[in-house]
Amino acid sequence: MTAKVSQDVTKAPLTPAALDRRSLVKGAAALATAGLVAGEPARAAVAAQAIPSVAAPPTPAAQAPANPAPGPAARPPKLQRRFASPAVEAEIARVSAMIADPKLRAMFAACYPNTLDTTVELGLVDGRVDAFVITGDIPCMWLRDSSAQLLSYVHLVRKDAHLATLFRGAIARQARSILLDPYANAFMRDATAKTNLPWALNDQTQMKPGVAERKWEVDSLCWTMRLAFRYWQASGDTSPFDSIWVSAQAAIVRTFREQQRKDGRGPYSFRRNSDRPTETLGLDGYGAPTRPVGLIHSGFRPSDDACIYPFLIPSNHFAVTTLREMALVAEGAAQGVDGAADLAADARALAAEVAAALAQWGTMRLPDGRQVWAYEVDGYGNAVFMDDANVPSLLGLAYTGCVAANDPLWQATAAACWSDANPYFFKGSAIEGIGGPHVGLGQVWPMSLIVRALSSSDPAVIAPLLRQLRDSDAGTGFMHEAVDSNNPAQFTRSWFAWANGLFGEMIVGLADRLPAVLANPL
Repeated sequence: MTAKVSQDVTKAPLTPAALDRRSLVKGAAALATAGLVAGEPARAAVAAQAIPSVAAPPTPAAQAPANPAPGPAARPPKLQRRFASPAVEAEIARVSAMIADPKLRAMFAACYPNTLDTTVELGLVDGRVDAFVITGDIPCMWLRDSSAQLLSYVHLVRKDAHLATLFRGAIARQARSILLDPYANAFMRDATAKTNLPWALNDQTQMKPGVAERKWEVDSLCWTMRLAFRYWQASGDTSPFDSIWVSAQAAIVRTFREQQRKDGRGPYSFRRNSDRPTETLGLDGYGAPTRPVGLIHSGFRPSDDACIYPFLIPSNHFAVTTLREMALVAEGAAQGVDGAADLAADARALAAEVAAALAQWGTMRLPDGRQVWAYEVDGYGNAVFMDDANVPSLLGLAYTGCVAANDPLWQATAAACWSDANPYFFKGSAIEGIGGPHVGLGQVWPMSLIVRALSSSDPAVIAPLLRQLRDSDAGTGFMHEAVDSNNPAQFTRSWFAWANGLFGEMIVGLADRLPAVLANPL
């Protein structure tokens, strides 16, 4: 994806070479510049690639246009929203009343429900509830995005049975997806359909029907464990945690062990014809070599960019934390299901092994002598320090519960991430924050500012972040993937539900823990 539009993409030939993921989103950006994305033409062009539902006939809400928001900071009309939750509406009203700044208040009211309004489709599979949650302008379900999108509502599930049904459907869908292919990061609505993502059509990997993209990313599986744990924790509901779910979790543990690569490179490889080296893996599709030290090898980062050194430290941290969470669910919610007890023991043993390897191999020293967590290592003594805005990240280790917010090593790491020590930290005239190679230099991801605010308890840190988020929306009232640090009118992804939900989650959190930050003028 890129923030600059170099051609009239509405006239470009629709060939696989022309339509990688960045090019498709570039098209949406071009149409947004032309003033069309607020209406249906641009969104319909992308949503038209979505395949028909294989579940029960859709409800009228599910037949609504993909994202019919009519203008800046506006939600779709009620009859066109895909999912309605009284508990979420009450939360919007409660928190909005606490926000003094009128634009910030309007942005929260539009961003927080964006996933429910525009990305959710409920149905039935084998007589049981199913939920398919797209990312926004890409009509497929990413394990990472769908989990993170829903988590901002998880504290409300006891107040809304319909909302709890959505979570049960998503957990079930994710379990079936993992059993289909634990190495895939994104899936189709129809489990029998071939990918409709133009950039993935010719990937050299073991693509199966139902898989939209097959980039191996450790964190994708971690996010599904986090969603299951948080839902059980918030609801006490044990119904999603059946034999299918237990089998999927066993597949996660098995896949993580395969990618420790103690007995060879494992079954996964991936190659893509692209002019961007971050889109493919070298060495016949297996990626850079690693020494088997107990860490888990990841082909790609949460940004979907290829790793330099495949031991991605934030993702390994997240694996430790979520494996332990999964073990708790297996022992509690899945108690009595065949294999659940063995699963819990295996998950804990793997988590302990990875945690020990992180302690031994996961840190490094910066040129000024500071000890920090590395971003990536290879087990041979090589390491790279940087951070990427996508979560899990080094900056987000406290937010994801992998470290304590007062941990000195993490605090030193986070300070380095938010500085020139990080080659992907950009400070412009309009906004400062972390980006990454996915979009390019000088492009700040608002997500990084949100994660920093979620990780801080200092109003002096948080208030400037809120101002920058408020003022870098390009007049749309929504969060974007990346914005130019000097000119936020240049941005990528006008419809990015994860970022919208994360923004809402941040505001709800501030209302509960630091209400004065919202009550004071920005």
